[in-house]
Amino acid sequence: MDSPVPPSPSHHSTEPPAEPRVRRRDRHGRGMRGPVAPPQVPLSASRADTFRDLVLDSVERLERRWPQLADVEFMVMEVPPAVSGETVPLGGSAPAEKNEPARVVVYRRPVEIRSKSRDDRALLVHEVVVEQVAELLGLSPESVDPRYGQD
Repeated sequence: MDSPVPPSPSHHSTEPPAEPRVRRRDRHGRGMRGPVAPPQVPLSASRADTFRDLVLDSVERLERRWPQLADVEFMVMEVPPAVSGETVPLGGSAPAEKNEPARVVVYRRPVEIRSKSRDDRALLVHEVVVEQVAELLGLSPESVDPRYGQD
């Protein structure tokens, strides 16, 4: 009698084990799904990535005018550490120490909460970066970026 199930391989078989098949279709006969959007489309960029890009754009804009900013480390953090007081900071800065470079930090969540649109967010990010760089350099924000506060 013929059996529709192939015999199980014996332990003494010299044949290599069967490789798993690559599925080309799902169980409904349609092709496998791909990504929702290609990587170059903004839809696939996370909010954190988009925010980081805004900070980098602002830093590049300032580095053209202030080459010494190349030694400053710019960071993005989700939220500030525990805050004592009523106002939540949008950013912070720390001067260079022995083994540590000077740092500028922009806090993503507080900036996002205070901005309504992407354009507002870009302006606010730039203002925060300018203010923190001004504090590091001991200058006024207007001297760091002449367009500060005009947008």
